[in-house]
Amino acid sequence: MPSASLIARLVVALAAATAPVLAGDITGTVRYAGAPPARKPIEITKDQAICGRVEHVEESLVVGAGGGVRDVVVHLVDPPGAPPMPVLTPNVTVDQNGCRFVPRIQIIPAGAPFDLVNSDDLLHNIHTWSKANPSFNRAQPKFKKVLTQSFAKPEIMRISCDVHPWMNGWLVIAGHAYYAKTSPDGTFRISGVPAGDYTIEFWQELLGVETRPVKVPATGSTSVDLLYPARQAP
Repeated sequence: MPSASLIARLVVALAAATAPVLAGDITGTVRYAGAPPARKPIEITKDQAICGRVEHVEESLVVGAGGGVRDVVVHLVDPPGAPPMPVLTPNVTVDQNGCRFVPRIQIIPAGAPFDLVNSDDLLHNIHTWSKANPSFNRAQPKFKKVLTQSFAKPEIMRISCDVHPWMNGWLVIAGHAYYAKTSPDGTFRISGVPAGDYTIEFWQELLGVETRPVKVPATGSTSVDLLYPARQAP
């Protein structure tokens, strides 16, 4: 028969294993100081019949009326024991539509397949500019509607089209679940983060990287806001 001390240890271990995980949410708003920069039109130099069917304007920095910055990537830096980002079914997509990448910035779980879609009835040539992962440079003709790809290592990489030089976007290869992207009003939420102290990182393709400390409560939420200083748009 097990000893009383062994039974006590088993009870404690079982209680710890079945105890609810204490976790909270991180919310916040990313804003831009000063007046929103003007978004310049982009010249379409070829394939006007298809590429010209949508408006093309500079999207490297999009600031809303209230100063909120769209498409800022927000994530925790090396959170211990973080789970992987869930893999979606069907696959995450990046669509080449009207000779632009939609969405311009896409978050993709590391190691998960994602689909590069060609909705345009013409040739594109996808080129990734990665450092941690092997880059690829691949033609996608109009009859090849979907190319499936994956990247194993976390990083933020630029993606472009060698046929249409104004086409640029970003692939965010996420190494864990605690990533988010700001909405058009600059707000974000990262849910279900275990209680503790972390570093949160903000990345914006023109404004750069900022980090802030954050303490996540056992329940509820904590707020981390960021104000990027004004700069001249390209």
